[in-house]
Amino acid sequence: MAAQPLLAAETPPQAADQAAADPYLWLEEKDGQQQLDWVKALNKETLDELQADPLYKDLYEKALAAGNSPASIPSAHMQGDQVVNLWQDAQHVRGVWRRAPLAEYLKTDPAWDTLLDLDLLSKDEKENWVFRGGVCLPPKNRFCIVRLSRGGKDALVLRELDTVKKAFVADGFRLEESNSGIAWLDKNTLLLAEALGPESLTASGYPRVVRKWRRGTAPQTAPVLLEAKKEDIETGVRCHFRPEGKACIVNRKTSFYESEQFLLSGDKTQKLPLPPDAEVKGLFKGRLLVTLRSSWELPGRTFRQSSLVAVSLSKAGLPAAQADPELVFEPGPRVSIRYVSFTRNAVLLTLQDNVKGRVIKLTPAGRGWKTQEIPLPPNGTALVDSSDNFRDDFLLSYQSFLVPESIFYSADAGRAIKQGPRQFEAAGLESAQREAVSKDGTRIPYFILYPKGMKHDGKNPTLLTGYGGFKVPLGPLYSSAIGRLWLERGGVHVVANIRGGGEFGPEWHKAALQGKRQTAFDDFIAVAEDLVKTGVTSPARLGIKGTSNGGLLVGVMATQRPDLFRAVLCAAPLLDMLRYTKLPPGPQWVGEYGDPASPELGPVLAAYSPYQNIRAGVKYPEIFFFTSTKDDRVHPGHARKAAARLKEFGNKIYYYENTDGGHSGAANLTESARKSALEYVFLSRKLMD
Repeated sequence: MAAQPLLAAETPPQAADQAAADPYLWLEEKDGQQQLDWVKALNKETLDELQADPLYKDLYEKALAAGNSPASIPSAHMQGDQVVNLWQDAQHVRGVWRRAPLAEYLKTDPAWDTLLDLDLLSKDEKENWVFRGGVCLPPKNRFCIVRLSRGGKDALVLRELDTVKKAFVADGFRLEESNSGIAWLDKNTLLLAEALGPESLTASGYPRVVRKWRRGTAPQTAPVLLEAKKEDIETGVRCHFRPEGKACIVNRKTSFYESEQFLLSGDKTQKLPLPPDAEVKGLFKGRLLVTLRSSWELPGRTFRQSSLVAVSLSKAGLPAAQADPELVFEPGPRVSIRYVSFTRNAVLLTLQDNVKGRVIKLTPAGRGWKTQEIPLPPNGTALVDSSDNFRDDFLLSYQSFLVPESIFYSADAGRAIKQGPRQFEAAGLESAQREAVSKDGTRIPYFILYPKGMKHDGKNPTLLTGYGGFKVPLGPLYSSAIGRLWLERGGVHVVANIRGGGEFGPEWHKAALQGKRQTAFDDFIAVAEDLVKTGVTSPARLGIKGTSNGGLLVGVMATQRPDLFRAVLCAAPLLDMLRYTKLPPGPQWVGEYGDPASPELGPVLAAYSPYQNIRAGVKYPEIFFFTSTKDDRVHPGHARKAAARLKEFGNKIYYYENTDGGHSGAANLTESARKSALEYVFLSRKLMD
């Protein structure tokens, strides 16, 4: 018989009462001296202990060597007959953004042309720049808006780069740090989702206004194309360039999963006849392709949720019933569309089929679509790595838990043109997909990696990971850190595909949405209990790890089932679910979690919110909190307050707050290696002999 869970309080306290009684509200101030002194003291305590362990140096060097490996394959983004790539190694910790002709990239050792050196730029400007990509103007792709982040923050600095002269354009398009978004309209015009001042921001801190910004003018004076309400999530802009023309879409996101979409025509916008939760994926031969999160019911016809549907631009101004949408693809059971990509003459779908990857190619055929399976290895993560609307060829990638990433070129008969290095010894390892039965009887799949011949005696050190939110699926990915720092040393690794994620389409996600969140937690508990029941491990040897929403997941596990786990890695977490809407950009997630001010959902959030459910006199598993002062997606106050509350009640905790790194917790390869080494020293001390 499984151990009984620690019960939550019979009458969950209400949000207002909890906020009033919170003694650690002061830790929500990010950059106050008192707060940073508190952070510094806990950082020192954690680093002094973990870095003093003889294991730390070995694991750090292994993690750094893997990250800096010159044999790592350069993944690439196609731009016409060129590809671009960000390359990081020991000499380029922050990276170089570089370009090569596609024909050169296909060679074993291609020659690259550096467009922007992030290490030199950081040194010259005394900044810690993190590269967040470049938005280039098709089809020539000479001019690009480079996106730069200070220390890994979501907020970006935007600058126009001339990739021929390899220099920022004098008096070119330029924006200081903000959450603004852009899309090229033409060489002298950008569409700007503006977030440059209080009046241009939504309550979530994102762009509220869309402008048509012409070269040489001030962005805040540019003509307004669309305005959202203050309580909306954000506005967005995107232009789709194709050989047959272009279409620009601006949108007003009214909740995290719903929006109004508008087609730009000159200086006017025309609302598209789409369901509010449909997602525009791109433009193909005069048709907008959209995926459906809910079924779309029209007179005489219903398009099922998860389907890919096409709507003609020529009918975009008509009511939905007259727009005559057509079905492009409808996934079968346990299949979901993960990505939609486009070439000149085909639509490419990256699918998840029972949580494993497939790629299919769709081409128009008469009044329907011809489907072709792209041959790739099975039982891993396969996807379209890059494609271009002006070409018919494309790049694909494949990897699995035990096989490093390979890059395939569509025009080369399925041959791998790049093969990633084997970063750990996999010959003695096996992987399998199993299922656990959740509280409501639903079968929950999970992947397990383990040593060949593993004894089912409950003594195997095991790390269980999960996410369970925001439609995000977890698939088989190759990880040098997990392989070198855990699996090679006898550890077992498990990935739980719980509800709330996107593994099986919208219903899998909706099953754990808002007031149903406990479903995701029950699924994770079911997987953990299955590992114990089958003798893979025991609570004394079981650790868990989660980041962001996954940090919330493991925080709930620690408070609901402290008896089931020995060690918890809780990174960039949400933990105070009664105040998450008060910590920017929390209001945007109400569509996912629900509003703590709601009479219906407030008590639900209070019942599982980890911070409010930390109790005196309970023996909790030891928790290692990771966060970042510069994280502008999930506020570090969540981790700070939970750590303080646990310490108040006499619990041993570990805490590390990086002053850089943003939501990922690491801004460069060196920081990533340190983070990995700290994590696996902690896990080894708790779970291994």
